[in-house]
Amino acid sequence: MSAAKKLNSLTVDEYLAGEMASETKHEYLGGIVHAMAGASNRHNLIESNTLVTLSNGLRGKPCGVWNSNTKIRVQLPTQTRFYYPDTSVVCQENPDDDTYQDLPVVIVEVLSKSTRRTDEVEKQEAYQTIPSLRVYLLVEQESAEVTVYRRTEEGFEKEVYTGIDATIPLAEIDTELALLNIYDGVTFSPEPDHTLR
Repeated sequence: MSAAKKLNSLTVDEYLAGEMASETKHEYLGGIVHAMAGASNRHNLIESNTLVTLSNGLRGKPCGVWNSNTKIRVQLPTQTRFYYPDTSVVCQENPDDDTYQDLPVVIVEVLSKSTRRTDEVEKQEAYQTIPSLRVYLLVEQESAEVTVYRRTEEGFEKEVYTGIDATIPLAEIDTELALLNIYDGVTFSPEPDHTLR
């Protein structure tokens, strides 16, 4: 490892301490930090709707819903990572003085053009190594569509829910997630009419 690389690499403790003092959120990949960009109003509305819907569905139940200020720690064989998912559901919570969670059961990411590849590849592969994770949801912004990766005995299987009337069953946490609620207040651009020329 070069001297320059050593200077740029942070320990987990240095990263966690830095995040407590920082106004900008950073994700951590094995010593390297990446600043997170802001999100659009549409992204934030979908994220908030999802959080509220899950919170309502889990009221009085043992699992809790966490917003995008809560990091998820992923412990890979060769490195530790911290990501900030848009929403997560945790049934075995870390101590109150921790700034992250280790055992999410459900993770939700709202897709955007700038993060789609990271959410669909890098984060998906990392999240799916977490033994507690049962469901990973990727929520589209431009149309009413959610891709769900659900853990089965054979591994994670892909399901796609399309249309405002669709409902995602979440038996893993004893609730469901209606796309009507996820996209409440969201206005979609009309599909182009290719029949007119």
